[in-house]
Amino acid sequence: MPVTVCNICNKILLIFSFFCLIFLDSIISYNLIIYLMLEDSTGEFKTKYGENAGKIWAALNEKAPLRKQDLLEITQLNDSDFHIGVGWLAREDKILEDSEGCYKLDNTNLTSIIGANAGRIWKIMDIWGEVEFSTIKRLTDVDDEEVYSALGWLAKEDKICVNEKQRYTLK
Repeated sequence: MPVTVCNICNKILLIFSFFCLIFLDSIISYNLIIYLMLEDSTGEFKTKYGENAGKIWAALNEKAPLRKQDLLEITQLNDSDFHIGVGWLAREDKILEDSEGCYKLDNTNLTSIIGANAGRIWKIMDIWGEVEFSTIKRLTDVDDEEVYSALGWLAKEDKICVNEKQRYTLK
């Protein structure tokens, strides 16, 4: 890929954002990092998924541990966006759900379930190509929350995209 002024500016902003995150630990710098890392052809869908994770991270960074309902209230995310964000953060190894159902920032304990479901969903997309959410749910036989978490995981890995018909495909 040719080096452009825009690419160089993005790299400089990314380095600056990492500096801010390390020394200021601020919500703004984390969201800037997410935005810059997501700036690619997948556009809005991946940016939204990363923003969901950023909202959850910010809330947990400020007030952890928090129950799901508290996180939904603080972040103003709906249930599906919440689980997409949890899947994203689990793939980053940044979120833990304790035995009481509270979330906090720590090394994840969600890899076994979310990662396994992500693998199953990846395989479905590999075989079927373009699939709707309902098809994924039917073929995996898992609940909505687990499908959304796995989609967040796969989005973080940059393995999927969603089209204007809300159908998921592999990149």
